[in-house]
Amino acid sequence: MGQRRRTYSTFSDVSDHFYDINERAVEDITLDYFYKPHTITVLSISLVGLVYLAFTRDDSSIESNLWKGGLCIILFFLIISSLAFPNGPFTRPHPLIWRSIFGLSVLYFLSLVFVIFQNYNTVRYIIGWACPELKNFTLVLPLYAQNCDNITLERMIGHVDVYVFAHIVGWIMKALLIRHYGLCWVISLGWEFTELAFLHLLPNFAECWWDSIMFDVILCNGLGIHIGMWICKKMELRTYHWESVKDIQSTTGKIRRAVLQLTPETWTANKWLDPNSSFMRVVGVTILVILFQVTELNTFFLKHIFHVPTNHRLTFARIVFIGMISAPAIKQYYSYITDTRCTRLGTQAWVYVAINMCELIVCMKFGYTLIVQTQTSLLVYWFIALALSSLAAVYIFAKLLKSRLGKKESSASNGKTASSCPVLTANNLAVHNKVNSSPDNHGDSTTSRNKHNIRSRKTTIGQSERKN
Repeated sequence: MGQRRRTYSTFSDVSDHFYDINERAVEDITLDYFYKPHTITVLSISLVGLVYLAFTRDDSSIESNLWKGGLCIILFFLIISSLAFPNGPFTRPHPLIWRSIFGLSVLYFLSLVFVIFQNYNTVRYIIGWACPELKNFTLVLPLYAQNCDNITLERMIGHVDVYVFAHIVGWIMKALLIRHYGLCWVISLGWEFTELAFLHLLPNFAECWWDSIMFDVILCNGLGIHIGMWICKKMELRTYHWESVKDIQSTTGKIRRAVLQLTPETWTANKWLDPNSSFMRVVGVTILVILFQVTELNTFFLKHIFHVPTNHRLTFARIVFIGMISAPAIKQYYSYITDTRCTRLGTQAWVYVAINMCELIVCMKFGYTLIVQTQTSLLVYWFIALALSSLAAVYIFAKLLKSRLGKKESSASNGKTASSCPVLTANNLAVHNKVNSSPDNHGDSTTSRNKHNIRSRKTTIGQSERKN
């Protein structure tokens, strides 16, 4: 089966750069077999498997029937996603993976819409049916702000656990996605304001000052941001030239090339801020900061409202899943607010925003007893602090970037001026003064130059007349 190729008119999505972030094409295909659709083959295998399961499995258990039917629905939806959904902005290691991730995000979004129309007991029953260990489980929130005056080395070392390393890894991933020191620190410090704003709703947000400053901000956030940005710098300095597997002779080289398929095809820096940033870009960056805070808040509120422990597989799966779908979403959102030729928001970014808002609606509906305790003034202060910090960050970083560019331009102009000026030695200066001090020589040279220019102009005119 030949590979399908799409054609576009002058007024298609390609003209506004939407296609490049929504369905990026795979360039330099060397193994054609892995990039052909194979739609008939996939359909045949799927139907044969479905017929086999329909007539061979035991359907006496209602619970087993629901499980198998639900998993089969998810499987077929992912198959359709891999065939019909767009690639998104990434093509490594294979577009099929990113289409499937997009399909999972759509499924999760539809599941949240379904949950919104249920009551609390029904949702708890579904969670207990999927995870029997959570059926009668009651979450007890740990308290961290206790005996804060007791500062010992043993107690600080005792705070270093697996969650600290998970925190560092999380910020490394955020730095790799955002690729901007300033925005990472704005989001990091903004989360500390968020914890203070919602402290009365979630008591586990209360921490000792040394725990919040030393472990959260400096160790976890600072180290994660630094490592992530260091990796970004290394990736930017690399020269990306991908050799075909067919051209590699050694087995070790082929294996190395296959492993490198898991790495990005290219790497570019994200310039969220610009010296001439428009007001809409400032608003877009502010929305990004608030979205990050809402995503983190949803994590804590969901597990608190539905009594899911932090170390449970549901919590871990959601965090990993949100990380996977946020990678193409942030890339599409970045292109939308920085590239004026991109006039539409990417589909994966659209679904990501919809998921965040649906999770927020779920938290507000089923956590009503918590929401009614909310102090409106604290929420207003929290939102104002986030907005002002984002605006201040955009202004400060834009000014710094503008001054840095101005210094580079001034140094470059000074370098050009210095290189264009002749270097006069003592001998050259004496000869120069001698030539200029002779009036006859100066006049003769001026007259000869004028005569030469007149002769050259006459010659040029004569040649043009002969050509005509």
